[in-house]
Amino acid sequence: MVSKKIIIKDELGLHMRPASKLAKMAATYGSNIKILFNGKEFDCKSVMFLMTACIKYNSEIELVCDGPDEEKALAELSAFLESDMGD
Repeated sequence: MVSKKIIIKDELGLHMRPASKLAKMAATYGSNIKILFNGKEFDCKSVMFLMTACIKYNSEIELVCDGPDEEKALAELSAFLESDMGD
């Protein structure tokens, strides 16, 4: 299992468009991929779970990857979350 703490820098937070992109990216990996936020765990492969997290601008999250391709998943998904997330 690998993890990384990330500050959301997109001014709109993790809204529908980047949540959808993140879920599609996460679905390509065999690892379990979760976001820890406000004491709760959210499955990154589900847009609905990501939207219920209500992750806003400047929020600190922890991205956790556990499985056969965890290192690659953490690298790609954390780079996406640390960027402007395609906006």
